[in-house]
Amino acid sequence: GIIGAGAAPAQFVREQIRQCRAMTDKPFGVNIMLMNPEADAIARVVAQEGVKAVTTGAGNPGRYMADWKAAGVKVVPVVASVAMARMMERAGADAVVAEGTEAGGHIGSTTTMALVPQVADAVEIPVIAAGGIGDGRGFAAAFMLGAEAVQMGTRFLVAKESIAHEAYKKKVIAAKDIDSEVTGMSHGHPVRQLRNRMTREYLKLEKEGASFEELEQLTVGALRRAVLEGDAVNGTLMAGQIAGLVSREQTCREIIEEVMGQAADLLQGRGA
Repeated sequence: GIIGAGAAPAQFVREQIRQCRAMTDKPFGVNIMLMNPEADAIARVVAQEGVKAVTTGAGNPGRYMADWKAAGVKVVPVVASVAMARMMERAGADAVVAEGTEAGGHIGSTTTMALVPQVADAVEIPVIAAGGIGDGRGFAAAFMLGAEAVQMGTRFLVAKESIAHEAYKKKVIAAKDIDSEVTGMSHGHPVRQLRNRMTREYLKLEKEGASFEELEQLTVGALRRAVLEGDAVNGTLMAGQIAGLVSREQTCREIIEEVMGQAADLLQGRGA
C-alpha cells in the first residue's frame, strides 16, 4: 500500500512509516504532494526510513531523485505531459503515471485519451494511466493506449475501507458527469473537485482577480474538513469526472474483482 503524506508534517509521516513497518514485513510506499511546505523534509524521511517506493504529485521531484535512487527507492512520479515524462525517465524514474485532466485533485490540461499514448511512445519505462478510469472499460482502454497498469482514485474514495466521511462519499456517489469544476487556473495550480459553496466563491474571486494568498485562505484545511468532518459545503471535495460512474459503496476487493473481471472479458474479446 501507499501512505498518503498529503499536507502532513515530516515527523508525522515518519511515525506513520514506522507504524506501518511494525504491522507488516511487506514493502510499502509513500505518496508525496510536492506542494507540501515540508516536501523537502518528507523526501529525506523516505530515504532515511528505507521506504521501498515513492509516488509524487503536484510538482517536479527531480531534486530528490539522486538521494532516493541511492537509497534504493523505486520512484513513480505523476506526469501531465510528454516533456515531464521524458525528464523523469532521464532522472531515473522507474515508471510514470500519465494522468489526464479528467482526474480529481491537482491536474494538467491534456486528456487521458491523448496523453497516455503519447507518453507510452516517448519513454521506455512502464506507463501507468490515470484520470477518468473508474471501471473495466477504462482499464481495458488504457491498455489499448499503451499503458501497463492503471491508477484509480475516485472509485476507491467511496470504498468501505476509505476513511473519507460518509457525507463526502455520498456526494461522490450522487455526482453526475458535469458536477466537477476546476479551481486555481489563474495561479497555475488547477484542482478538480465537486462543486459546492466553496468552489463557487473561489471561482467568483478568481474572476475578480483575487491574489493567490486571498484564494488560499478559502482552501486552508478544506480537504481535511471534507474528509474527516464531512463538510460538503465549504470543504474541498476532490473527485474526478469519473464520479458519474460511481453508483455505490463497495469493498476494495469487490471493486478490484469487478474492474479486473470486466477488463479481462473486454481484452479477451468476450465483452460487449
